[in-house]
Parts: sequence; structure tokens; C-alpha cells
Amino acid sequence: MGLNLIMLGAPGAGKGTQAERFAGHYGVPKISTGDILRQGIKDNLPVAMIAKAKMDRGELVDDETIVAIVRERLKRPDTDAGFVLDGFPRTQFQARALDRIMEERGKGPLIIVDIAVPEAELLRRLAGRRVCSKCGENAGPADGDDCRRCGGQLIQRADDSEAVVRERLKVYQRATEPLIDYYRGRSTFRIVNGAQAPDFVARDLDATVHDAVGSGDRAIGAQRTGGR
Repeated sequence: MGLNLIMLGAPGAGKGTQAERFAGHYGVPKISTGDILRQGIKDNLPVAMIAKAKMDRGELVDDETIVAIVRERLKRPDTDAGFVLDGFPRTQFQARALDRIMEERGKGPLIIVDIAVPEAELLRRLAGRRVCSKCGENAGPADGDDCRRCGGQLIQRADDSEAVVRERLKVYQRATEPLIDYYRGRSTFRIVNGAQAPDFVARDLDATVHDAVGSGDRAIGAQRTGGR
């Protein structure tokens, strides 16, 4: 069975960093819809070009198209040993579609981890986040004034002002609450304290995932024996 992980977390929770770190440690791909879409457009894949056409018209990419993009990505052999999903699913529709994909592909249980961080800490983190004015590289308050990648000037993102950040967090909470409700009752759903140093979050994430894998295996065994 593969190690199949969904990473959830508000903006500033560090889920992208932890997803990248976890995927690298276990040698499985980190999959985000943004990355898939950019690569798909580069490769001129039909489903990605449909999404591009919608975005070019100023439209949101619908759930069906996003699901189709993810479905194609999960067909690749590099996901046989597992994967880390970052930014998908975002809705209950997408979550239900992912369940069907997992069942069709026989990929085993999903581990769902929510990286939880108090709002005050998220505000502090996002207020200190900056971006390179040249290449767009993200940076934190401890990274100096110059970009480590290209040497460009680091500036605060326009959408990281406190008022904008508060609204983004409200939008995230409203959008994600139904998704959390969808997964909360599963034996493989876990919450990790993200208000720690990254190394401690990574340690807890690793332990939590391994515990959840055991729960998922036991749940599958119970299903196969009719709950006996």
C-alpha cells in the first residue's frame, strides 16, 4: 500500500514546506494543482489547456476540470508508492471524487493531516512574509533584505497586509470547514500542532502519519472481515 497523504492548513501554516519536506524524505511526489496545471500547459495536455482557456477568460476552473487534472496525475507510476497532495481537495465534491479515484486505482487509504495554527500566529507569520521583486521567491523575516536565489530586493506582498490576511483566513475557514467535516470522522484524520518550529512540526507529522497508517490498515482489515 502506498503512503497517501493529504496536507491541509491555512495560509501561513507551513503546509507547503512540510509537504515538500515529507515528500522528499519518503521519496514520493508532492502534488499541487498549481504545479500540475503549469506542467500540463507546458506539455500542451488537453485537460490543462481547457483549464487555461477558462483562466484566460477570467473564469474559475471548475471542480470537474480540477478533478480530471488530478486524476491524470495520479495515473503516473511515480505515485504507486504514494504521494503528498498539497492544495487538493478544496471542496467536498473534490474529496468525494478523490475517494473514487483511490478506489479505482487501488491505492489504499488516505491519510489526512490538518496543520493547525492559531490565527494570531498566522497573522504574525504572514505579516513578516516577503517576496522577491525580481523572481518571486518567498522569504521570511530572518532572510535579510536580498533574495537568496537571484539577489533581488525582498518586499512585502500586497496581499499580506493585516486586513487582507484576515479576510483570506476567513475565506479559507469558510471554504475548508465542510472539507474538515467530511474527513473528521475517519480513523486516518489527524491534527498536528503547526505553531512550533518547523523541525518539531516535521517530527510530529512523521509520528502522526505512521500512527494514522496503522489505523487505516486496521480499518481495511475490519472491512475485509466484515467487522469481525
